[in-house]
Amino acid sequence: MDQARRGATALDSKDFAAAVSRYTEAIAQNSQAVDYYIKRSTAYTRLSPPDHELAFKDAEIAVALATRRAKRELIAQAQLRRGIALFGLERWADSRQCFQWVKKLNEKEKSLAIWEMKIDGKLKAMGDDHKGVEVVIKELPDIELPKQETKKTVEKTEQPQSTNGTTIAQPTTSSASSQPEVVQTPPNKIRHEWYQQNDTVIVSLFAKGIPKDKATVDIKPKSLEVSFPLPTGATFDFSLDPLFAEIDPSISSYKIMSTKAEFTLKKVTPGHKWANVEGTGLVGNSTDGEGADEEVKRAVLADKITNTGPAYPTSSKSGPKDWDKLASDLTKKPKKREGGDKTDADADVDDDGYVDDEEGDPVNGFFKTLYKGADDDTRRAMMKSYQESNGTALSTNWAEVGKGKVETSPPDGMEAKSW
Repeated sequence: MDQARRGATALDSKDFAAAVSRYTEAIAQNSQAVDYYIKRSTAYTRLSPPDHELAFKDAEIAVALATRRAKRELIAQAQLRRGIALFGLERWADSRQCFQWVKKLNEKEKSLAIWEMKIDGKLKAMGDDHKGVEVVIKELPDIELPKQETKKTVEKTEQPQSTNGTTIAQPTTSSASSQPEVVQTPPNKIRHEWYQQNDTVIVSLFAKGIPKDKATVDIKPKSLEVSFPLPTGATFDFSLDPLFAEIDPSISSYKIMSTKAEFTLKKVTPGHKWANVEGTGLVGNSTDGEGADEEVKRAVLADKITNTGPAYPTSSKSGPKDWDKLASDLTKKPKKREGGDKTDADADVDDDGYVDDEEGDPVNGFFKTLYKGADDDTRRAMMKSYQESNGTALSTNWAEVGKGKVETSPPDGMEAKSW
């Protein structure tokens, strides 16, 4: 992995010969890393003079490996390097075909328009008999992929001699046998967890026995991809694409331990809270904040409109009454009489026109008004039903209430208890 990092540094600093050497060493350690072939192909193309043959060979391997792993982004990158190498080999029709495959995978690739313009110019200048005007390339290269090598170091011991000069055969030992092998976690038991701090997101991939020299880690501004070989010969791929928000790969890091791999991803915007490790936006930083606010307002207002008050039990044959509405209607501020004089009916209305309520509660004022204007039977029915039901029922029908005890009947969702 250190060789791959050195290769990337050399590529960024335009030391392309060093980049080729470093990526060659990295590929020797992990021959299944698609990104290594893509980067080495890039370095071959930018050498002085460029080596388009080797660049094309690396691009072909990258396309095949990326297709096997079904990584759309890697396939597009590999096909792009393939098309560029073919342009250098003067196979312009094949080059244009590769760029068309890139466009299917990634329409936003900015360099396609420039390359297509260059190819059109070359094809117009060439005759129909030129080798570059015929398309012979296949989307998936028919090549043999490199195999994942397993290195074994065999220690040679000095063969002791017998007294008659013949060599006594001694068993050879492997250096790997001197150290206990770590049993790798089965793929179906590999799991990941994450947590965040103010400026970082830490992702842990719990897998024992990840081979450090063969693991491939690709940290990009909007994605994290990890792959490493399994004892069965297959490759385990782990991908977070896209991440919840953008990160800075240049100051992000990772470390592979005996029981897990840990990735420390630096947030581009410190202080923003991630709702999940994968996603497309930040909490509290919606691209359409006003629209989100309106949705919240509508939801709250709708709840207020549809959330009616509790329906209290009643013995009325006409069904339950909406006492809250009645209280509101009866405690509305009435108009003052002309002349300002109060009649007997206005005895409980104060100078501001409100129903007189010593406790300041409009509901109490309503019941006082209702009780005061009722006849004796209605008052008895109200008192009896309210007291015997422990305040859970109120009836004005004495003919029904007078027949027996009014049972406690709490509202729906509540339970009556004895004290």
